[in-house]
Amino acid sequence: MTDHRDLNHDLDVFATDPLAGAGLPLWLPAGSVIRDELERLARDLAHADGCVEVHTPVLGKRALFEQSGHWAKFEDDMFPSMRLGEEEVVLRPANCPHHALVYAARNHSYRELPIRLHELAPMFRAERSGVLSGLTRVRQISLDDTHVFCRPDQAGDEAERGLRAALEAQRILGLPVHHVRLSLRDDSDAWLGSPEQWEATQEALRAAAGNVLAARDLQLVEAAGEAAFYGPKLDLQVLDARGHEETIATVQVDFNQPERFDLTYHGEDGGRHRVVMIHRGTVGSLERVTAAVLERYDGRVPLWLAPEQVAVLPVSAEQDDSARGLVDALRAEGVRVELACDESLSSRIRECRRRRVSILAVVGAREAADEAAQVTDVAAGFRDVVPVRQLVERVVEARDHRRQLVDWA
Repeated sequence: MTDHRDLNHDLDVFATDPLAGAGLPLWLPAGSVIRDELERLARDLAHADGCVEVHTPVLGKRALFEQSGHWAKFEDDMFPSMRLGEEEVVLRPANCPHHALVYAARNHSYRELPIRLHELAPMFRAERSGVLSGLTRVRQISLDDTHVFCRPDQAGDEAERGLRAALEAQRILGLPVHHVRLSLRDDSDAWLGSPEQWEATQEALRAAAGNVLAARDLQLVEAAGEAAFYGPKLDLQVLDARGHEETIATVQVDFNQPERFDLTYHGEDGGRHRVVMIHRGTVGSLERVTAAVLERYDGRVPLWLAPEQVAVLPVSAEQDDSARGLVDALRAEGVRVELACDESLSSRIRECRRRRVSILAVVGAREAADEAAQVTDVAAGFRDVVPVRQLVERVVEARDHRRQLVDWA
C-alpha cells in the first residue's frame, strides 16, 4: 500500500505552502472533486437517516467553550483566543457546542424526538508541527458531523442507527473496517457523568454493536480508557498504509453537553426531562477519508469518486469529430470527461494512466465507423470494443449507484 503523500505526486490532490501554514493543505481541483463527492455521500446518507441540515459559525466566544468544557479539557489543543473589543472569540475545536445552541433555540416535545442535526463543517486543532502528516493529521478538519438529541429510551436505537450508517459509508467507499472498538472509561476520575450513567450507556452501546455486527464478519474490541471524557463511544478502526490503526468514524454518547447547556424536552407527564445527545461521524473527516481511499485503491479510486472519469482519445485527427461526439454525450450526463488529442497516442495513454483516469476510450477509424470505442478499464480488468450508447449507460449507472467497479457485462 502506497502512502497517499507519494501518490499525490501523480494525482495533484492537494498542495502545501509555507505561506498557508503547516497542517493546512490546499485542495487542488482533483482533490476538490473527491472532497465534493464525499460531501455528497455524507449528505445523502444523513438525509436517508432522517437528519436535517444546519449551518453554524466556525468562531465562538470563549465563554461558549468554557461552558461546554472544551476550554478546560482541550485548551492546549485549541488555537489561542482572539480579542474583539470586549469579547474573546475562539476557532472551534468541535461542532457540538454550536449544535447544542441550535437545539436550545426552541422548546421540544417528547413527541418530536429524536432530532438529528447534520453539518459538514470545519473545526480546528492546534496540532504540534511534529505530528502533522499529509491529510491524516491537519489543523483544520472538515467533519461530517451529526448530533442526535433523543429521549433516554431512544438512545440504544439511535446508536445502532449511527453505527449502521457509518458501516454503510465504509462499504460504499470500499474501506475495510478492521474492527469496531467499544471505547470505555477506566477506573480514574477523569470522566464526566456518574458511574451509573456510564455503566448503563456502555451496556447500551455493547448491545447496539452486537445487533449490528451479528450479520457482519467484524469483531467488537473493548478498550478501557479510550472513551471521550464526556461518554463512551463506538469507533470504526481501519489500518493505514503504514499499518497504523486509525479511527475513521465514530458514534459517541455525551453526558456533558445536555447538562452544561440544560438541554431538555417536555415529557408526556408535562415535566422537563434531560435529553440524551449522541455524536455521529458517518463518513468521517474528509481529509483522513481522502487519504484512506487514495491508499486503498493506489490512487485509482472508484469511478464515482474519480476526478477524471473518462478520457476519450482519437487515434488521429480524422476521428476528432467522432471523439467529440462521445465527449458531448458523456458531458450531457454529467460525466467528468476530457478529450485527449495532443501528442502521440502512446504518450496520451501513458499520461492518462499516470493520472489514474478511470476509463480510457480510444476511437480509431473502425470504432468511428461503428459508433463505438475501444474501452480500457484497468480497475475492472476490462478491455474491449463497446458501442457508444452502452459506454455512456454503463458509466452513468456505475456513477449513480456508487459502484466500486463498472459492470461491463
